[in-house]
Amino acid sequence: MQNNHMSHPHGHPAGMMHGGVMPKKNELRLVFWELTARCNLKCVHCRAEAQMERQEDELSTEKCFGVIDDLCKFSSPILILTGGEPLYREDIFDIAEYATKKGLRVALATNGTLVDEKAAKRIKESGIKRVSISLDGSNAKTHDSFRMIPGSFDSAFNGIKNLQKEGIEVQVNTTIAKHNEDEVPDILELAVKNNLKALHIFMLVPVGCGVQIADSQMLDKQKYEDILSWFYDKTMELRGKIELKATCAPHFFRIMHKKAKDAGITITPETHGMNAVTKGCLAGSGVMFISRKGIVQPCGYLPVQAGDVTKQSAEEIWSGSEVFLNLRDTGLLKGKCGICEYKKVCEGCRARAYYEKGDYMEEEPYCIYEPIRVRTALTGDK
Repeated sequence: MQNNHMSHPHGHPAGMMHGGVMPKKNELRLVFWELTARCNLKCVHCRAEAQMERQEDELSTEKCFGVIDDLCKFSSPILILTGGEPLYREDIFDIAEYATKKGLRVALATNGTLVDEKAAKRIKESGIKRVSISLDGSNAKTHDSFRMIPGSFDSAFNGIKNLQKEGIEVQVNTTIAKHNEDEVPDILELAVKNNLKALHIFMLVPVGCGVQIADSQMLDKQKYEDILSWFYDKTMELRGKIELKATCAPHFFRIMHKKAKDAGITITPETHGMNAVTKGCLAGSGVMFISRKGIVQPCGYLPVQAGDVTKQSAEEIWSGSEVFLNLRDTGLLKGKCGICEYKKVCEGCRARAYYEKGDYMEEEPYCIYEPIRVRTALTGDK
């Protein structure tokens, strides 16, 4: 199972955003849909705690079509089909094709190991515009040890090549933790060398199996800051060559705004691409996650129920859920996030706050930055 947010998603395909247009406030832009928990890998950080057998509570094909109809009544989001391993669903291409015919842009988040030439052709025929494949190391040794299956690195790369032959955009998602923190430059080099469309990096969020490895694998705050600062510099240096996006790493947007200001650069889509028209945490304000059972959460890493698409309309959940309304109100943020001058562009990771404090509106625990109001209180300056 990949740590998919399709950048967002274990990553969202930000490059698929609608033409660089500034989104409306609280417009549903990305839906991450966990179609199954089945998977052929045993990744140590898996959010879905993947299993081999089909679960009886997976939504049927017809119910999936109904959810798509429901979404289209009030929104036109990018639909990211994820899992588990979504290619384990026999009807995956029927679902993708149905969503495409309804006018949605569809992406697929996969571990890549099942993408042979035939699957790549079916992916293209079903209308899927972009595929994200997870690479958690710059080499087979690192990646395979994290994915817990020998050969998964080479299989993923075969999948990438098969997709590229069909002309499908390929995005690599990399979950950064202690096992690969020093390999990020090599992973970027690998992505550029292989003409990949995008590299989206994710900072480990302790949910699912990730809870068990949090203490041993979470980066310390300074390392987190250093990697995101380096990554920002690379987004500017490689602009036009590869799309770079930091996901589940809202501090990136604080770093971006500060560095751009220090350099005298105005942040626009021309200077900063899609990063100019988005913000750090989009959970509940631009992003919705639907589980294989139809349970709606703000994102795949924040296990707080906002609704159930088998019992309510998606629009009703999106517009009226108390969880979503709370997340859209930055005035409710607590601790240093609540008084931070960057809160509207960052907002902190609500899932990590929930993991540490049991409250998704608490301060982001993995942020090193001290807001001006905290610093002035400590020094007594006005």
